Parts: sequence; structure tokens; C-alpha cells
Amino acid sequence: MSAAGRKSTQAPQGADSHDLIRVHGARVNNLRDVHVEIPKRRLTVFTGVSGSGKSSLVFGTVAAESQRLINETYSAFVQGFMPTLARPDVDVLDGLTTAIVVDQQRMGADPRSTVGTATDANALLRILFSRLGTPHIGPPGAYAFNVPSVSASGAITVERGEKKAVKATFHRTGGMCPRCEGRGSVSDIDMAQLYDASKSLNEGAITVPGYTGGGWNSRLYAESGFYDADKPIAKFTKRELHDFLHREPTRMKIAGINMTYEGLVVRVQRSMLSKDKDAMQPHIRAFVERAVTFATCPECDGTRLSEGARASKIGKVSIADACAMQISDLADWVRALDEPSVAPLLESLRDSLDSFVEIGLGYLSLDRPAGTLSGGEAQRVKMVRHLGSPLTDVTYVFDEPTVGLHPHDIQRMNDLLLRLRDKGNTVLVVEHKPEAIVIADHVVDLGPGAGTDGGTVCFEGTVEGLRASDTVTGRHLDDRAALKPQVRKPAGALEIRGAATHNLRKVDVDIPLGVLTVVTGVAGSGKSSLVHGSIPADAGVVSVDQAPIRGSRRSNPATYTGLLDPIRKAFAKANDVKPALFSANSEGACPTCNGIGVVYTDLAMMAGVATVCEECEGRRFQASVLDYRFGGQDISQVLAMPVNQAADFFGPGEAHTPAAHAILGRLADVGLGYLSLGQPLTTLSGGERQRLKLATHMADKAGVYVLDEPTTGLHLADVEQLLALLDRIVDSGRSVIVVEHHQAVMAHADWIIDLGPGAGHDGGRVVFEGTPAELVGTDTLTGRHLAAYVAPRG
Repeated sequence: MSAAGRKSTQAPQGADSHDLIRVHGARVNNLRDVHVEIPKRRLTVFTGVSGSGKSSLVFGTVAAESQRLINETYSAFVQGFMPTLARPDVDVLDGLTTAIVVDQQRMGADPRSTVGTATDANALLRILFSRLGTPHIGPPGAYAFNVPSVSASGAITVERGEKKAVKATFHRTGGMCPRCEGRGSVSDIDMAQLYDASKSLNEGAITVPGYTGGGWNSRLYAESGFYDADKPIAKFTKRELHDFLHREPTRMKIAGINMTYEGLVVRVQRSMLSKDKDAMQPHIRAFVERAVTFATCPECDGTRLSEGARASKIGKVSIADACAMQISDLADWVRALDEPSVAPLLESLRDSLDSFVEIGLGYLSLDRPAGTLSGGEAQRVKMVRHLGSPLTDVTYVFDEPTVGLHPHDIQRMNDLLLRLRDKGNTVLVVEHKPEAIVIADHVVDLGPGAGTDGGTVCFEGTVEGLRASDTVTGRHLDDRAALKPQVRKPAGALEIRGAATHNLRKVDVDIPLGVLTVVTGVAGSGKSSLVHGSIPADAGVVSVDQAPIRGSRRSNPATYTGLLDPIRKAFAKANDVKPALFSANSEGACPTCNGIGVVYTDLAMMAGVATVCEECEGRRFQASVLDYRFGGQDISQVLAMPVNQAADFFGPGEAHTPAAHAILGRLADVGLGYLSLGQPLTTLSGGERQRLKLATHMADKAGVYVLDEPTTGLHLADVEQLLALLDRIVDSGRSVIVVEHHQAVMAHADWIIDLGPGAGHDGGRVVFEGTPAELVGTDTLTGRHLAAYVAPRG
């Protein structure tokens, strides 16, 4: 072989040098010209206190630029249909590979979205039943609860040679239950909540929020002409009542304006009942909860499927039965099927279901609504499709994959992360749990504080190097909690009897009041079913769950917590003007940027450009509004203050505002003293959002607080502050019930309720009730892990 030929078979020297992802000069959010080099084909863990800039570096810089560059490989036409991503604010970003982001974003709350539809397992099952199901009812769509049956007939014109009218019929068999339209439940509206039948429309008969007081909604019905607006609704004829409640959309003119009339029930269903309840304003949500009752569909018994789809079976199992099975049981059933004609399909379905079991989600069922999954469960469901992937040299990005996992399950998650790495992939993990940090090949610790006090790299190197460093994470990495020498005595009990929600097995338990109670157990053991699904509604409970805060870039901590109201009133009173002037979403907004502070320029398929508004210089208010001062500051300067500084400003002194000071005190109590009052909610981390929600609920006059994994997103150093806050709530005479896996919270509890022993149908029982000291002496899963945690290191 010639020298040239030999040379061509050798790896180019340049290729060997690309073994690092280099980030130089990153300035996304609070990052301060961060320089970091991340080794490829290694497991790198990013840690640091909540708000230190971890997500900004990993998701907002590395993953965002990778996804942006991939999008640019498509044609301009295709890019026009894709989300536009702006280039991160960074000087150099080298050595990127394709990034697959597996985050904690909740799955869509659409009632037709289930675990099966979100992971394509349902698609494989539908094909299986369309091939093997008896009686045979049609193609895979006949087993899909999202596909309605359609029939049509009539004449069609075929333009081929001479035009000729041909009679044609069309029929498509779908699997959707016609009664509930694939939702599994039907809603019934209480008409007494919509209108007062004893009154006429002109007397204000309609009682739906937004339809009173002579506005356009009420005028639409009063001036429609379909009935006498002065006649009490109780005296309407059958036709008039139908037009009032159920008439199909009809175009008409009201007071010279073109409007669409539709029956009140039709309009309420479209405008209110089709929306996510959590996204509604409080008074609208209260009306919906009062006026609408939801019940299991009597026709399909909640399976969502048509009668034909339920009747077609493989052996004695229908597709509804298969989707209702616990996934671990379904995997066994599929494994027992021996049908050579569909062997590739069975193999693919087996692999998908086994991935669920391997990742610790074998207790779920495929018909579980996707919107009911916790953040940790949603993230692990997204991982399912990547476990068996043959791709290598990919960058996998995970956001706290151990969220919602019992210490017993964390080892399994660690094994999966290491397996992805060992296939030749780069794995980037944002994490706080010591058990997950210690398996890292490389650690990047950001800080030293949060918000404006963070955004720098405090340490970069090995786990042992982190332990020896003097960073906050290094000092707390080997923290161990001590059991409380003395626990509080309960002041009563919340009785739960015969709880059978989801997998609970007629559980009887007394939750003590006036103390800190921790409910724990492996993922899927029934903790949330017990706490959220079984506590009586009249028990005066305030629940702070992990549901995301909904808000746009106009929303900020000041608007979300109600803090802006007393601030606006204080400014208005001091300057003798209207409070609306001091809102960037109302009369005081800069007219050029409409109160956003930046001007967005849309560049079609290219990333839009955001430039600071030249008129208000990013301060969001009109210049005339900024002339008004309170305590020597204008409104934009107040909104730029961190919580701690604002607490001093509104405390005793010239600008003393008790209502504002109280809210700021609660924000500081939950560890958000570094947040700026005007910081957009869209820039907050998951842990910050949950603590913001907790601070808001602390103002409620409730006797019992239920917290769902409040340590999510919290650094080891912040857990101590959380425990001190929980102590203060209990010492004020309230009860706190915490669903939690963190051993430090367990050790600090006055009472522990441990569910299990396993997940799904292997759980649903109370395996322990008592104090942490008593739990340590048991041989339960939780007891063994808690004993290892509180024991001094040898």
C-alpha cells in the first residue's frame, strides 16, 4: 500500500482534539462571563444553590445553542414552522453535539393525553389489536380513543376526461366513545348556577361571571330578539328556552355591531369549560367548580373507547383492559404472546414497556392522564424513548432526574445515567442530591450565592476535589442530620378512614395535628393519593403542590404575590394620583414598548431580535410616571430592588408600608431574599417558583399546610432554612404535612407515615407510623436509608 493510502486510514489528528465543550464568556441571565470546559463522553454534574445560574449555563446556553444550530440545518420554509431560538449571549461555544433535553416540564393537561399516547406505547398496542384482535373491527384507528367514527355520502365530481358526477359513500371507523368524546368523563352543568329563572334578562337573570352588569355579554342575550327580555325565564316556551341555552352560533347585529350569538350553555362550555382550570382567574375557577360536576362516562365506563373497540379482544383481554393494567403486568402479558406474524411489533412493544419498569415507572398504567404526573414522573416518562436508543456521541441534558425518587430508587437512576455515558454520550445533569453528585466524572459548582450574588464558577473538577474545596456545596456535601432529641406532642388528629384512591387499599390512618408530619415511601406507593386525594375537603387545608406557576414575561414576584397593590397605592397616595399609573401593564406603561421594557422585532424564520426600548431605557414606565417618588425612589427603582433591600425600604422609616413589608417578610422567610421584585417569572427556576407559591400561601388563614416535596430544586445548604421555616409555621399553632423523600426532612419530623412496601399494586399500605427514632430501628426500606443517613460517617 502506498504512503498516501496508509495515511488516509489513520484518524486525523484534528479530530482527536475535539473532546471538550468549551464555553467562554457566557452571560445568559445572571451568568458573569462564565468560562468552563466540559469533557465529552463523561458524566458532568452542575450544582450550586438555587438561583446560582446552573440552568442558565446548561439549558439556556449549551442546550439552547445546540438546538438552534440543528434548526438552522433545515430549509427556510421548514424553519418558518419551528420555534425560533435566539443565540445565547456567549462569546465562544465550541465542540457542541446534538442535545437531547429531558426536563421537568409538566406534560400537557389535555384530557386526551395519557402516558400511552405520550410515549407511543398506545400506537404499538393499537397495531397489535388491529392484527390479532377478534372480532376484527378495522385498522389501528378503530382502537384509538382520539379518532371518531365518520360516515358520509353524496355526489362527487371527478374531473378526468369528461366531468362526471359519481355517487360515493365514505366511512371511517374510530375508537372514540361518542358520549364522552374520548375524555372518559362527562360533565353536567347545574342550570341554577347559570341563571335565576324567576327573573327576566333585563332584571339580571344571568349569574355567570362576566355576564352581569349590562356589559356586552348580557346585552347579546337581552337584545337578540329570540325571546322577550322582560319575561321571566321560567315562563319561556320550549323553543325560547332552547334558543336561550342551546342555539348554535348565529351571526347578528347588536347595537350596530356584528356579533355571534350562541346559546348560554354552548358559550359557557366553549369559553370556560374547555380551558385548564388552573389557568383560570380565581372567581372563574370557583364558578366552574360550583356549576359543573364531572362523572365517569356511563357508556364506556371511563375507558374512553367505543363499544366495538372494547369488544375486540386478544384472548380475554381488550385494549381497554391492557391500558388499565399496571405496566409491569402488561409487560408480562405481552411477553407471553407468541405470534410469529407480528414478532417485530411484539419485540418493540416489549422493549418500550420494559423501559418503563427499568426506570421505576412500572407502577403506572398507559391510561393514566399525562397531566396528573408529577414533574419527576414526567421527566422519567420522557426518558423512556431514549433508553434503548442506538445513538452515540449525543449530549443528554437532565434537570434533577432524582426529583420524586425515594433514596432506594436513586441508585437505579444513577445506573441509567452511567449507562447512557458508557454508550459514548455526554451526560449533563443539574442536581442537588449528594447520592447523584458522587457518581460524577466532572463537577461544576456555581455560586457563591443566588441571583446577583451568583453566576460564577466556584469550583471545577472531581468529586474529591469538591469535597476538599471551601465552596458552599463542598462544605455541605457530606452533611448528616441528627434525630431530634424531643418531638412535639400532637394536639389532635386528622382521621382518614377507608382511603381507596388509586392504589390505596382501604387505608385507615390518623395524621397528627399541631406537629410536622412527613409522609414518605417509594415513588408510586400512594403518598399523593393519601395526602391530596383522601384528606377531607372541609379540613381547612392549603395545598402547595408542584403545579407550575402560570405567567408571562409581564408577570413578576411583585404581581404574583399581590405586593404591587400596596406599593401602587402608597405611590398614589404620596403623589395624589391614580394607582393605575404605577403599573407597567396599565396606564403607566411606556407607549413605545407597551410596558415590556424591550422592543421585539420579528424576523420570520430567523430568531427575533429584542432591543432595549430607547424611550424608557428598559424601565417600562412613561417618563412622567418616573417623576413621582416615594421615599426618594421612583417605581422602576423600587421594582429593581432585591427582596431583602425592599424589606428594609418598606420597613419602619420614611417609606413604611406595613402591607408590603409583610409580604416581603414572607418572601425572605422562604429564602427568596435575592430575587428582584420585577424579575420576570419566566426566568425563575423550578425551586424558586415553588417557594414563591409557598410564600403566597403563608398569608392564608389555614390550619393545615400540605407541601409536596418542598426540597425540589433546593441546595443542601438551603434545606436547613426550609426546616427552620417549617418549624416556625408549626410553632405558630398550625399543622404541616410534607410529602418528602429527603432524609434531612424525615429526621426533623415529629411523626412519619411510611407507605409501601412497593409501588403500584405492591404499595398502598401503611408500613410504618411513628417517630423518626422509631423508624430508624425498623427494617423497612425507608428505615434502612434513614439509619444510614443519620449515622456518623466512619
